[in-house]
Amino acid sequence: MDDVNLSYDELVADALAAADAMRRWDFDYLEGRTSTDPLPWSYPNLARDAISRSRRLLDMDTGGGEVLASLAPLPPHTVATEGWEPNIRVARERLEPLGVEVRRAHGETLPVEDGEFDLVLNRHAAFDVAEVWRALAPGGHFLMQQVGSRNDLELNAALGAPPALEPDSDTCAGAVAGLERQGFQVLEAVEAFPAVRFHNIAEVVYQLTIVSWQAPGFDVTRYDAKLRELDRRIRAEGPLVVHNHRYIIRAVKPDDAP
Repeated sequence: MDDVNLSYDELVADALAAADAMRRWDFDYLEGRTSTDPLPWSYPNLARDAISRSRRLLDMDTGGGEVLASLAPLPPHTVATEGWEPNIRVARERLEPLGVEVRRAHGETLPVEDGEFDLVLNRHAAFDVAEVWRALAPGGHFLMQQVGSRNDLELNAALGAPPALEPDSDTCAGAVAGLERQGFQVLEAVEAFPAVRFHNIAEVVYQLTIVSWQAPGFDVTRYDAKLRELDRRIRAEGPLVVHNHRYIIRAVKPDDAP
C-alpha cells in the first residue's frame, strides 16, 4: 500500500481495520513502517546468558511465546505464564513442543510453588515483587525489561491528552528501590529513551488503539480534530518523533535468603 497517496480517512480506516483484525498481541502492522533507535542492551542476549546457567526457568506473561521460543534451547524445567486467553492457546501450540508448560495466570499471583525456579524472566509484564521473590529459590536470578511511565509522552502531548501515569511513577530508580526493599541484590540497572518515528497517521492510530492505556479513552472520533492536525503536521514536517522509556534490571535473591 502506498501510504503517501492515501487520504487521512483512508489511513485511519486501514489502521482501525488492522487493529480489529488482530488475533494475538503483536505489532506486525508497524513492522517496516515506524523506525526505532536501538536500546543500549540486548534483552535476548542477556536472557540467553542467564538461561545457559539455569535449570528451572519461569517466563512471566509470555504472550504468544514468541520471545521465549527464540531463546531455545531452554532449561529442563521451563514454565511460562499467560493471562490473556487468545495468547494461551497460541503459546501452548508454540511452546509445548519445546517442553514448556504454559500455566494460566490470574492477576499478579503466580501459579507456581515456593522456590520453584532459579531464574525468572519478565519482559514488559506487571508483577508483584513479593511473588517473584516467592517463586525464586535462594541464589535465583531475576531479569526484567520494563516500559517506564515516560513512554511515548509526545503522543499524549500531540493529542492534548493527559498521560496515563504520573511521569515519574515507574522508573528504573523506583524499581531498584522496590527490589532492594524486598531483599534482592541488584546487579545491574540501566534506563534508556530510544526515539521512535511515526511516518503517517495510520501508525499513530494503530499504536494508540492497540496500546489503549497510553491515552485512556482514545477514540478517533473523540480526537478527530487533533488527529487531523497531526496528520497535516506529519505530511508537512516529516515523522512525529516520540521516545520510548525502557529499563532493564538484573537482580539476585541472596543465597542466605529465608
